[in-house]
Amino acid sequence: MRRTLNEWDLTQVADDALLATSELATNAVTYAGTEFEVRCTLEDGGVRIEVLDRHPARHIAMPEIEATSGRGLPSVDRLASSWGITYNGLTKGVWFRLDRPGARTGERPAAPALSVPSLAIDDTAGLSLPSDRVLDLRPGEESLDGAVETVRDMLSADGVAVLLTDRGGDLVLGASTGRIPDPPLARLTVASLGPHARVGAPWTTDDPTDPVAAALAARSLVAAPLQVQGRLTGVLVAVAGERGRFDEAVGKRLGRIAEEMALSMERARISELERSWRGWLSFVAEASDLLAGTLDQERTMALVAQLVVPRLATWCAVYTVDETKTARPAYVWHADETRADGLRELLTAAPQPPLDSSGAWNGHTAAPGDARAAAGSTADDLAYAFPLIARGRRMGVLVIGRPAGDRFPQSAIDLAEELSRRAALAIDNARLYTAQTATSRALQRSLLPPGIPKIPGLEVEVVYQPAGEGSEVGGDFYDVFECGADPTGAVPAARWRFAIGDVCGTGPEAAAVTGLARHALRILAAEDMPVPDVLARLNRLILAEGPRARLLTLLHGEITRRPGRDGVRIDLVSAGHPLPLVLDPDGGVHEAAEAQPLLGAFDDVEFTAQTMELRRGQVMLCVTDGVTERRSGDRLLGDGRGLENLLSGCRGLSAGAVAARIQRAVRDFGPEPSNDDVALIVLRAS
Repeated sequence: MRRTLNEWDLTQVADDALLATSELATNAVTYAGTEFEVRCTLEDGGVRIEVLDRHPARHIAMPEIEATSGRGLPSVDRLASSWGITYNGLTKGVWFRLDRPGARTGERPAAPALSVPSLAIDDTAGLSLPSDRVLDLRPGEESLDGAVETVRDMLSADGVAVLLTDRGGDLVLGASTGRIPDPPLARLTVASLGPHARVGAPWTTDDPTDPVAAALAARSLVAAPLQVQGRLTGVLVAVAGERGRFDEAVGKRLGRIAEEMALSMERARISELERSWRGWLSFVAEASDLLAGTLDQERTMALVAQLVVPRLATWCAVYTVDETKTARPAYVWHADETRADGLRELLTAAPQPPLDSSGAWNGHTAAPGDARAAAGSTADDLAYAFPLIARGRRMGVLVIGRPAGDRFPQSAIDLAEELSRRAALAIDNARLYTAQTATSRALQRSLLPPGIPKIPGLEVEVVYQPAGEGSEVGGDFYDVFECGADPTGAVPAARWRFAIGDVCGTGPEAAAVTGLARHALRILAAEDMPVPDVLARLNRLILAEGPRARLLTLLHGEITRRPGRDGVRIDLVSAGHPLPLVLDPDGGVHEAAEAQPLLGAFDDVEFTAQTMELRRGQVMLCVTDGVTERRSGDRLLGDGRGLENLLSGCRGLSAGAVAARIQRAVRDFGPEPSNDDVALIVLRAS
């Protein structure tokens, strides 16, 4: 969408378009639960964007203005010049229109206007956030400052302030002039105001214990509520440093001024709420992207803490829960790095935070004296705890803290709670991925031979490289082992067998066939069963698995010493597997066997061994299709004798050097990582 809008010379509205579209797309996924598509249409003077889902019957409702979730449609309503919903028999479309900045319909702007900038990720993978103060009032800052200056001159007051209500019911300093502490000395809430404010009447007081007077350090105070449609939106306050400065007449005069200012103050408050909502949405979206970008549990916890500090809190701790349901701090971060160790000691010694409910927490204040001493003033900080719960599993707790005199605004608590939900899911995903990867690697190791025997007169080198990051067990395997050896060890082994195979697919089903094949090969070889009979027996075993059976390509051979002569003799069968290649000392390359049916496809298959001699200086290369089918665009490595030409360039190299060169060529053949396992065996007669 950004690319399209740039091509249409609508770069100025791209940020708003992306934010609104992402909200509508999220709604389509969350509420419709169907596939959806996004249509972008260039119109006269702007652009029309529509998100269509396949659930026309689902009703779309606007949340209440004070709601703390479901902000998608209100965001679209604030961002767009117009929006609506269209229905037909199969789809429901939610559309919005963004006008080209500076242009009316049918006109192009004389000069592009700047859109509201989006929040950005900094170099430390953190996020830019709005100020902690919910109401910055930047859109009306000049008019507010001018208003408080005017009121101060009219009343000859020492200071004037506008206190506006936020979503949590607190009174936040919107603008001030003169003798007004910034921030106020104490927390102010709507509930703490007296009866005059509740009935919309101005009041004066010389009582220093009055909540507003105490917070603004006033000995004399006159205040008038700001009301819109009967709802308290703030308070206009004038203060003085000596008692008795204001009387009832001044209060009535200030009340009339407050009535005139109330509507403009409400517009400023709503404008700031819109900016705050946009910052909230951007923060959550960016944080989700960052958390989804890693599947490492330790890194995820570190990222959560760095998202919180210092934007939402001064310090943060991520607790994890062990098998005994005991929570311990796994990652601790403080804005002042010199305090991190003391904070960790404090939290380790303190009682654990609750695992089931969010809210203020003071368990760290009950830590032993030595731990509190090590933490210094941090031991008296305010703290909030948020349980980390994902898929019904209690993963731990997120604890955030601020100095005792620095309260948490409601916006920070809301953001931290939302972040804790997303962090819990990211940590659980990382935990599941780590467990799955560890299991897969352990299973993969069990399917590979413990070691490669030394064979007189023959260099042997093997390579196995699973695809991806090891999250799934591959279907490729190899093996080299002795057979027909004297149990007493008095006579050295004269025969060895090797195998390289590829089971169709990956995962546990493929691993089951891999384990069956590798162990069956060893067991049947121990009974001196000829190579063709081994493959016939293995074919029947795979078919006996029924619906669980998987196709298997296999190259299996027996190596026999040639006493008094150089090199070795090899009897081999290639059952649907890429044919082995032999490199001669002069650089020539030829195939060493003929193709026979793969295993697990046909019953009563008869296999025939083919015999060859690998003489001094000759090299045999056996690979899986992860080598021959390595892709680069439309080309495969094995196309046009590609593997033969590659092997021809290995003339005069040792078995280990040949294996390394082939492996490197496979890795470098395409720009993307290989999506198939790679296994190869190199035999060089010496």
